[in-house]
Amino acid sequence: MKNKQAEMVKRMSDKELLYHLYMSQLLFFLVAAVLAFFLFEGWDDFLILLEWDIQEIFTIGSSVGVAVVVIDLILMKYVPRELMDDGGINEKMFQKRSTLHIIALALLIATVEELLFRGVIQTHFGIWIASFIFAIMHIRYLHKWLLLISVILLSFLLGYLYEWTENLLVTIWAHFIIDVLLALKIRSEYVKKTNGEVSEGYENRDE
Repeated sequence: MKNKQAEMVKRMSDKELLYHLYMSQLLFFLVAAVLAFFLFEGWDDFLILLEWDIQEIFTIGSSVGVAVVVIDLILMKYVPRELMDDGGINEKMFQKRSTLHIIALALLIATVEELLFRGVIQTHFGIWIASFIFAIMHIRYLHKWLLLISVILLSFLLGYLYEWTENLLVTIWAHFIIDVLLALKIRSEYVKKTNGEVSEGYENRDE
């Protein structure tokens, strides 16, 4: 049971995996939009959560994002590999992507997930419920105690960052920094392993 999702991912073609990612993000966005429509008095009440404070966004958001990545890299170096193994899902998702595609995916994921979990759920139901649902949505970590704890702590960190700054753009940027740096690390390791022979053209050969 605990390896079921990993096995499913291994059997998926690249196009299928990418399709599922985009569909899940579309679903999250639709859920966020519907909940926001009913829970906020108007769109103006939702939009005030997005404050374009460049210094706050890039200084605080970047600092938190980089700190999380550094901690993650330390864990990867000193913790047994099996405890940090998500079944190869992230590797398959990012190792053969172009840098531009990785940036686009990281921005999409960070924006949609923060809009839903922090902007809508946490704003109306609190940080505990938002963090619990965030952890449940990362179901592939449920049988990996260290990864599960990491996801829960990350959700609380982003939640407290949102409560502190009262600016959803800060948490979106921090989330983006975490995802894009870790994804680029995966790609970089794959490039070294294959002597730079990386191309997304392989997607057509999976069919």
